[in-house]
Amino acid sequence: MSGTLAQTPLHAWHAAHHGRLVDFAGWSMPVQYSSIVAEHQATRNAAGMFDISHMGRLRFDGPGAADLLDSLLTRRVADQQPGQIRYSLVTNDAGGILDDVLLYHLIDAAGSSYRLLVVNASNREKILAWIERHLAGHHDASMTDLTHDWAMLAVQGPRALDLVQPHADVELRKLKYYHGTEARIADQAAIVSRTGYTGEDGCELIVEADVAAGIWQQLIDAGAAPAGLGCRDTLRLEAGMPLYGHELWENIDPLQAGLGFAVNLEGRQFVGRDALVERQRDTQAPRRVGLSLAGKRVPREDYAIMCQSRQVGQVTSGTFSPTLERPIAMGYVEPALARPGQRLEIDIRGRREAATVVELPFYRRPTT
Repeated sequence: MSGTLAQTPLHAWHAAHHGRLVDFAGWSMPVQYSSIVAEHQATRNAAGMFDISHMGRLRFDGPGAADLLDSLLTRRVADQQPGQIRYSLVTNDAGGILDDVLLYHLIDAAGSSYRLLVVNASNREKILAWIERHLAGHHDASMTDLTHDWAMLAVQGPRALDLVQPHADVELRKLKYYHGTEARIADQAAIVSRTGYTGEDGCELIVEADVAAGIWQQLIDAGAAPAGLGCRDTLRLEAGMPLYGHELWENIDPLQAGLGFAVNLEGRQFVGRDALVERQRDTQAPRRVGLSLAGKRVPREDYAIMCQSRQVGQVTSGTFSPTLERPIAMGYVEPALARPGQRLEIDIRGRREAATVVELPFYRRPTT
């Protein structure tokens, strides 16, 4: 497998420590080490650490970088302050989602401003081609793909910041949520951001590929539990976070996906903007919902969502929630049936199970 798949800088560590490696978006990635539930609970209760080096990392430089990105992203870029990170989307001409992304505005050691776009591994080549197509008209901006030069680690959970702090030269708790900065981790150059994809507090670290294994091991020694993609999926689903290829597709627009907060339509133009103005008037487009089940049977992707004798939607992701101890799912249903409290059924291998539409997220971390 590893001979044909891309490998992260931590691949040898995963293999040596019994990570079950699978093909994920063309990368050899650990799906689990011990059990998905154990890694899930370690993240909810203490600190789990994930290798997310497969995510694409694209750097944009030049005085026109902000204008280029503002013309391609659904979220306004021009007013993004240094240190801010914004969740956004890339849409096609019809308003469909090409990818959901994080855009960092950072200042380097020389005092120069640059932007960093983190994209999904499965969409990296597509987004690279899309941006290069539009880059031709922006001669004062440049893009560099640094995916294979850097590694990216996510340390998540209630103990995550305290665990990383002794290795960092910035005060992590003073870093606001969805903010980031250049820093040093274990005396190595890094980008540190207070971001994540688990519903927990924590941080994500971007470091040079050749120092990643050493930093990973130091954080393991400090108490971080290695966690794979399996529990990353159960964690993000509990947190109601959409996943590209499941809740997000090119035939789904951000508004029906419930991501209107990441779409700024007024006073600007971007690819797909005019189509989204029209699509927001569509009262019949299916809407993303959360679904809670009372039984033990787990709904899976593509299972039919029923109302009486009629199919009214489809499951996009489903799991048994280790935190809530019941099956949960996300899916798209007819808008008239998307209200919390709506009773529906899911066809699970020929037998219908009662399901209730609930507000997302399913889980919110405790506040102190």
